[in-house]
Amino acid sequence: MGTSPTKVIIVADSVLVRQFVAQALAGEAGIQVIGSAADPLLALEKMRRQWPEVLVLDVETPRLDSLSFMRKVLAERATAIVICSSLAKRQGPATLAALAAGAVGSFCTPAIGVQPAAGHHAEAIVRAVRAAAQTCLPLQKRPTPALTNDLLRPKNSADVMLAAGAATASAGSTERIVAIGASTGGTQALEFVLGRLPTSCPGMVIVQHMPERFTAMLAQRLNEMCQIEVREAGHGDRVVAGRALIAPGNRHMMLRRSGTHYLVDVVDGPLVNRHKPSVDVLFRSVARFAGGNALGIIMTGMGDDGARSLKEMRDAGARTIAQDEASCVVFGMPKEAVRHGGAEQVMALERIPGALLAFGRNSTLLGVS
Repeated sequence: MGTSPTKVIIVADSVLVRQFVAQALAGEAGIQVIGSAADPLLALEKMRRQWPEVLVLDVETPRLDSLSFMRKVLAERATAIVICSSLAKRQGPATLAALAAGAVGSFCTPAIGVQPAAGHHAEAIVRAVRAAAQTCLPLQKRPTPALTNDLLRPKNSADVMLAAGAATASAGSTERIVAIGASTGGTQALEFVLGRLPTSCPGMVIVQHMPERFTAMLAQRLNEMCQIEVREAGHGDRVVAGRALIAPGNRHMMLRRSGTHYLVDVVDGPLVNRHKPSVDVLFRSVARFAGGNALGIIMTGMGDDGARSLKEMRDAGARTIAQDEASCVVFGMPKEAVRHGGAEQVMALERIPGALLAFGRNSTLLGVS
């Protein structure tokens, strides 16, 4: 039995960009371009008639800016948004802001008249759209094995990076550690939480689903606006009070213990839950090596990455929090964490900084003895 294709709408001012993206996706199994529009207002008219699973959106749009359009779309319905931009603007502030606002991926379009690279760009478009589709489609709509490529095969679990096992860490170390996982809308949530923490807060390890290179830009921006130190993690970095380590895009990050200290390993590997970095990989390592010394926080995002391993953290003695639906951009990952029994508490984003600091002082969450 087949599955219905993933519906895509393309929004870009340039007719050449719309044509190029549509041609790249034409004939791809399991993908159907159902429309295109020169600006967001025209796109909304088409979306009212048929809503897409994936929205391909130019980083700069006329009549309504792309960020306002994204917020409007995500407030109405969970939609996977992929940003397209020229190579010159790929790492610009507008693209980073779009990813911060909830886009799940990005690709760049070739310069007009540049033919040799067109095939490479077309492949990148297909990969980005296929990956985006997997962040929010229900299981019954996912392509059958006959249509899959590396991004569409059944999801790997954290087992491919670290086998499940009993916690080994609480004895011998009293350092407290906070592990945070987030996806769509997570950069805004991280700004809120990290921006309210003093340098005396526990050391933090963070997975935010973002493409390679953008995690470094995110870390730099957060470091400039926060009291604490925020940086993209490097292999062997130590987790210390007042420091937040963000997993690099396209790498997994795992916690380990060295004596009485905690370090991170930044490693390559297969996608887990179709993500790299994966929250499940980080949380499982925290469950194993920090156990009851840890606090796990899962925040806004599509899908279920981190849900199962937050339960592993809780079973290992860690305290756990899921962000509540009202304050999430997308209540996907926290909802799944609650469903799996991993969330000790569900709380609004505004309460999380206080709960984190309370944990750092005496391992007691707000309202939890």
